[in-house]
Amino acid sequence: MSTAQTNSVPVEPTALSEKQSRILEYLREHAADRTYFKSRLIADDLGLSAKEVGANMGTVAEATTELTVEKWGYSSGTTWMVTE
Repeated sequence: MSTAQTNSVPVEPTALSEKQSRILEYLREHAADRTYFKSRLIADDLGLSAKEVGANMGTVAEATTELTVEKWGYSSGTTWMVTE
């Protein structure tokens, strides 16, 4: 049930909002340690809501070239697969 986040127009990292920048930095810091991230757990660590994380993840996925971010599952919240 994998849906890759892709777009034909890449987003410049400097164009990210403060929330999006925080999410991207969080993923960069933790991608080496794990592969799957739940929106709810990212939100808890960053002081955001799971809805805020999910709403911003598409833009974050487009902005990064060093990480691949895919929507992976919806069981008890959205799970994202993040690989370097």
